[in-house]
Amino acid sequence: MPLKLKKPRKGKSPNFSIRGSYLGIAVDKSCGTHRRSVARTVLRAIEWAIERGEYPPREAEIEPGQPTFLSAAVAYMEAGRRRRYVARLIKHFGPTMTLAEIDQAAIDRAAIALHPTATPGTRNACVYTPASAILRHAGVELKLRRPKGAKGRVVTDWLSQQDASAIIGAADGVEREFALLLRFLLYTGLRLGEALRLRWEDCQLAESLIWVRRSKAGPAGSVRLRADLCEAIKTHHATHKVGRIFRFHQGGGLKHYLTRAKLAALGIPCPVRRPIGWLMPDNRLAWVNFHTFRHTFSTWFRKYGGGDIQGLVATGNWRDARSAARYAHAVPGDEWDRVELLPAIGGAWNGRGR
Repeated sequence: MPLKLKKPRKGKSPNFSIRGSYLGIAVDKSCGTHRRSVARTVLRAIEWAIERGEYPPREAEIEPGQPTFLSAAVAYMEAGRRRRYVARLIKHFGPTMTLAEIDQAAIDRAAIALHPTATPGTRNACVYTPASAILRHAGVELKLRRPKGAKGRVVTDWLSQQDASAIIGAADGVEREFALLLRFLLYTGLRLGEALRLRWEDCQLAESLIWVRRSKAGPAGSVRLRADLCEAIKTHHATHKVGRIFRFHQGGGLKHYLTRAKLAALGIPCPVRRPIGWLMPDNRLAWVNFHTFRHTFSTWFRKYGGGDIQGLVATGNWRDARSAARYAHAVPGDEWDRVELLPAIGGAWNGRGR
């Protein structure tokens, strides 16, 4: 019979177990976890190992009590850490590879094997980062060298006042709550996922504050709302009082809302629902995505709000000055005023020569 998960037995074990056979190999072992989703990952890893002829492991391959990458990955997921990309790493390293065997070369080989044509940024996100997190959670200190170009292309494109106003105005005709979401992203600098996770119980609208559980920037903290944005949120609250503030989910439908708003801002027709195979026509706002509103917040914060790099870090939206420094381009005016102090040459200049 195929491999199946067996529920924990009361009074026997709190963990799931795997029983059955796959390709003629019998399996009867504990998953080492009480979480079904993690147990399914362990089951798939055993199936992959059987397919490669690596299961059951020979006794000489694993010393008693020596931790494996599989056991470390299970403990990592058990702790509630991010599971994305972990299954493919388990499949590659298998259930028998010990933590002592995971070094720089092993991870380099895994990145090439799993993503042979990917960019350095993709390999970093899909292999180096989760592998490093699993090892660190297991108490293994391995200073990994990331592939050259791992951070990808640093993008700091931002919207002008006219384009931001046109897109949000057009979004209001698409879906009013969507237009409010764009305004919220523009004036808080939050990531889309952070905004979509916000719930009404996180709000202190009387004080114009919202408590945010940040995904990457660091510990949770509060965000202060502009007066006009706070009033708009209050109005929205009157019609939608419980649960999440914004009822959207990340995915294609939300992206198409943005596409409709961009094309409407330019006067280009766009289908209400995206037909199969439909591609957005070329337009000058094609580069705009949800993260663009975050870049616009930081740029406007410096350009119009007079904030500096330390101010951006103090908002809690950026981890450190190095992350915020990419927006230093936003305020070149003060330094470029100095060109007027440079010495003139050749007498008066009228634009056509002397």
